[in-house]
Amino acid sequence: MIHDSLFYNFYRFISVMFWKDKVVLITGASSGIGAELARQISKKGAILGLLARRLEELEKVKNQAETHGAKVRIFPIDVTDFAAVSSAAETLRHEFGKIDMLIANAGIAGKTANAWEINTDDFEKVIKINLIGAVNSVAAVLPDMYAKRNGHLVAISSLAGFRGLPKSAAYCASKSAMTIFFESMRIDLLKSGIDVTIIQPGFIKTPLTARRKGKMPFLMELDVATSKIIKAIEKRRKFYAFPWQLATLVRLGKIMPAWLYDKIVVGRNYRE
Repeated sequence: MIHDSLFYNFYRFISVMFWKDKVVLITGASSGIGAELARQISKKGAILGLLARRLEELEKVKNQAETHGAKVRIFPIDVTDFAAVSSAAETLRHEFGKIDMLIANAGIAGKTANAWEINTDDFEKVIKINLIGAVNSVAAVLPDMYAKRNGHLVAISSLAGFRGLPKSAAYCASKSAMTIFFESMRIDLLKSGIDVTIIQPGFIKTPLTARRKGKMPFLMELDVATSKIIKAIEKRRKFYAFPWQLATLVRLGKIMPAWLYDKIVVGRNYRE
């Protein structure tokens, strides 16, 4: 017990030292993973810039984070609006002198639809928020990070980006593209002083999944999943896919022949 307590206190100290006084911009921060990241990181001494469309929800997260003594600024804007995202980043830099980390978390699942009922407007919306929103966020922070030779880009992608899933064409496409975008960024930024971490979670209890009736294997509690994400960021992991059971199955699916993969996933329902 004493050994466990000492280990916990040591980890807690190292974790606080990692985050203390870091300026962190989180997109999609009004609910789900983004909001929980803000709440947990606020306990570690970080300065937070929270970006999302819903002002009222952002204010709730801000109030929660401030109870832990964190400095928090909120930006009720849409990640698809590059000018607004860029202005928010500049406002944060002007006040605090820097942005140390971007956590590109903003995302939507889109509507569940059969392939023959594809709606191009809905598809475009998913791509704009999940992919273009991430690109806009990176473009708003990266030039200054590169000039300073210091920074950390974090992508909250998904295991759904490994291979196509039923009734999830837009979401899978957006997360696959997001993962590849950040991997390209990582390669381009090697030896630049800028870290890139790609997080690929499985099913997590968030507003995004709360309304689904279909079985979601290895569904994780939000606080537990977020703690794992934070530890992966602290370790500056290049990739972190979890939970390991589902990640292993997904990786196996990646190398399966198409006929076998089709047989396994056809008719399965993860979205409804």
